[in-house]
Amino acid sequence: MLNYNTSIKENKSYSNLEMKEIKPIMKLIIRGKTKEFISTVGKNLNILLPIVANTSTSGETLTAFWLSPDEWMLISNEVIKEHSNAYEVEENLINNISKTNFGAVTDVSDQFVMINIKGSKIFDLLATVCPFNFNELKNKMGAVVQTILSNIDVIIHHKDSSELNLLVRRSFSEHLYSRLNDSASRL
Repeated sequence: MLNYNTSIKENKSYSNLEMKEIKPIMKLIIRGKTKEFISTVGKNLNILLPIVANTSTSGETLTAFWLSPDEWMLISNEVIKEHSNAYEVEENLINNISKTNFGAVTDVSDQFVMINIKGSKIFDLLATVCPFNFNELKNKMGAVVQTILSNIDVIIHHKDSSELNLLVRRSFSEHLYSRLNDSASRL
């Protein structure tokens, strides 16, 4: 049985803004370049990997983020059981991709924290901690951006018009959450 420790201690709510950690969520990084890799992933996951930069694709149980021409992050769409870190998806991909030398599969579930932000002021909040121009992102549901928020690397997934997820390394998550809370309280 795992002892899951969260770095985010509480949910926060402000006028037109809510923030919380979504936990635990399975997160895998997959890497590969060949047609066999793409085909095998599609058959095992029942979703096509996004091939256009800064996009995502979603299936019934998983979402895939494009990170680079040969790298994707897979996340579970639902919270998983806290007692185990054995994922059927990971096992299938390892058996059909890693062991056949089509590509690599790495579990990064414990490395990244996912912070969910909802509300009409999400882009106002991001603008307080990042110089990135979010105007184009506002209109693209499913867009994925890798950028810096308060000097911290993050992956931003725009879920819908008033909701996004931030994926941040666990060691920086508490600092970023504190910074976001401070900014949100001033909006």
